[in-house]
Amino acid sequence: MFTVEASCLNARAGRITIGKKEIKTPAFMPVGTQGCVKALDAVDISEILKPDIILANTYHLYLRPNPETIERFGGLRAFTGCDSLFLTDSGGFQAFSLPGAKVMDEGIEFQSHIDGSTHFFTPEIVINIQHKLKSDIVMVLDDLVALPADPKRVNLSVERTLHWAEQSLVFHRTHRTDESQKIFAIVQGGTDEQLRAKSANGLNALEYENRGFDGFAIGGLSVGESSALMYETIEAVTPLLPREKPRYLMGVGTPENLIEAIDRGVDMFDCVMPSRNARNGTLFTSSGKYNIKRPIYALDNEPIDASCGCYTCRRYSKGYLSHLFRTGELTYYRLATLHNLHYYLSLMREARAAILSGRWSEFKGEFYAKRGKE
Repeated sequence: MFTVEASCLNARAGRITIGKKEIKTPAFMPVGTQGCVKALDAVDISEILKPDIILANTYHLYLRPNPETIERFGGLRAFTGCDSLFLTDSGGFQAFSLPGAKVMDEGIEFQSHIDGSTHFFTPEIVINIQHKLKSDIVMVLDDLVALPADPKRVNLSVERTLHWAEQSLVFHRTHRTDESQKIFAIVQGGTDEQLRAKSANGLNALEYENRGFDGFAIGGLSVGESSALMYETIEAVTPLLPREKPRYLMGVGTPENLIEAIDRGVDMFDCVMPSRNARNGTLFTSSGKYNIKRPIYALDNEPIDASCGCYTCRRYSKGYLSHLFRTGELTYYRLATLHNLHYYLSLMREARAAILSGRWSEFKGEFYAKRGKE
């Protein structure tokens, strides 16, 4: 399903094939938590932004509307009207984050944030939900630990995640009805290189009927550790993962985070930052970030980024966006979200082109130079 087309040092450009669709890597997945990227509709996604793949959230879709409803509609693509591929996370992070959640060897017990009802996620239940959602890439349930954490707790997380991954793999291979559905494992271990190696090597060894995982995610980062320590951890993990399978860094992050992770061999990303920050007034550009709330932009007739060709920058000024934000107009959220996601998606396309042309190091230097950074 994955082909590495070119590499520059550790950075690589590839192509993931799922059914008749492709994901060109490096790739960023806009986050559509509840089957919808906030403030955008399916036309914005499919005809304006055109991402290869979107991330949706198993926890939220399990509670509302429910997996059976989405299955009845024919799966996420039919239900949402979005033509992109879908990856669904396991929902474990959301369940784990809820007050009173109980993590045990069998799974995670949690209470719904909607009505307080009690639910229980096991590895098999989570995969079964994702089968009903008909997502193209399903994620295993993992035991996430916020950092810093006691080493014994991190080791337990690694062992538990390995056990859950094996259960998930067996259930997926024996119960899926769509052969094109892929399954990704998640490497845990905090920032401890030995525990990360234990997790990666253990997941590499897991097979069912001579078939292992279709891809590997690096989880448990950007949860309290410094950026430098995160980069060191990524650099230690990626060489342990199979070259012929995609590598996905979960929930990260800033444009700088993405560039540094690509430099260390990561292929796929997701993060709420571009859409959430857009709604809060922060806009990403090639030269850094703008806060549209600043009074200086009220009379600015220039686009957000003169070098940007997005829907918003081709039509509207910073002054108009400042007005929309200050008056609470809903139109602002759409225009700002379109810009930020266009920036992230374009950054990945430019990174891919640089790798394919053998200019990755130059591209990385230019990226930082535009920001006035080394």
